[in-house]
This record gives sequence, structure tokens and C-alpha cells, in this order.
Amino acid sequence: MLSTLSKKMLMCLTGLFLAFFLLIHFLGNLQLFLPQEQAHLQFNAYSHFLAGNILIKIISYVLYASILLHALDGLVITLKNRKSGAVYESDHRGRASKWYSRNMGILGTLILIFLVIHFQNFWYVYKFGAPPLDKRGNKDLYVLVIAVFQQWWYVLIYVLSMVALCYHLVHGIHSAIRTLGLYHPKFVKWFKIVGIGYSIVISTGFALMPIYIFFTVK
Repeated sequence: MLSTLSKKMLMCLTGLFLAFFLLIHFLGNLQLFLPQEQAHLQFNAYSHFLAGNILIKIISYVLYASILLHALDGLVITLKNRKSGAVYESDHRGRASKWYSRNMGILGTLILIFLVIHFQNFWYVYKFGAPPLDKRGNKDLYVLVIAVFQQWWYVLIYVLSMVALCYHLVHGIHSAIRTLGLYHPKFVKWFKIVGIGYSIVISTGFALMPIYIFFTVK
């Protein structure tokens, strides 16, 4: 059995990897904001490059494992804290703590549900379903993305999930810094600012993608 410290370290490392992956995923998806014809060509070229790259395949397996480990570890920690009457991450400030730090389990569950929906709509359809094809007979991920983001209910779920992600990241980055022992009083303000800034930029950027497509691409 893993010790409490080992569980927190596992949560920390998997969380930081996922946060870094979000940045890479975000930068790749910025192509969706290009003019439609250009976005179509570049986004498909980008997706085909990723699909055929062995290094990316290896990283994707690490990603899947990290998501599962992060979710399971979070569940174990949350259940243990509830059983002992402690607040998430051994935060004993009670009502004085931020509401999102006391409800990381709920936020994480909402994000996990979103990921299941997200993977089903994109990854599963692209890999095992019948995605649209371009003129050359290749899988057309761009058209698939546009079709999914034309559904108002999915756009709404996506945006609300990004709100949950933002709060999850704010507390997660703050907690990871403390777990790694980098939480120095001299730099605590800057760590907090950088963590909040990163969380807002990533979450807002992702949320704007389906909104932009829903209202501009026909």
C-alpha cells in the first residue's frame, strides 16, 4: 500500500504532467482560430502527423495512464479524508479555505465525466468509428470537430467543464508546489499569480474554441 506522502506525490506528478499536456494540446488546437480553409488544411495535417508519430503514441499511453492514476489516486485521497473528517489535501482551515479546495473531488469527477464524453466524440470516433473523410480519403478530424461544436448542448458542457478545470488547476498547481517543497514564503505570491494566470489562460482558451466555431463556422 502507498503511504499518504506517496499518494500525494503520485497525485502531484501525474497532475503536473496533465497540466503540461494541456498546454501542448492548447497550442496545437489554436489552429482552429485560423481562417476556415487554412484551419482545415493545417489542423488535419497536424492530426495526421500526431497519428503517425511513434513518439506521440508512447506519450499518449503515458497520458492515458496519468489520467487513470490521477483519478484513482484522487478518489482514494478524497474518501480517506472524508472518512477521517479532514478537508482535501489535509487542509484544516475548514470554512476559511476556498470552496474549490474543499471540493476537488467533485471538480475532478466533473472533469472526468467531461473527458469520457470528449474522448467518445473525438478520439473514439476518429480511431474506431466512421469519421468524415477528405478528398484524398483520409480521416478529416477538422470536419468532425466542426460537426461536434455545432451542437449547442456540447458547447455548453464544454464551457462549464472548462470552468471546473480552471478551479481544479488553480488548487492543483498550488498543492503540487507545496508537495514538491517549492513553497517558499518569499515566492508564494508569485507562485500563486503564475498558477492562477496559467489556469485562467488555458481554461478560457479552450472554452473559446467551441464558442468561436459555434458562432462563426457554418
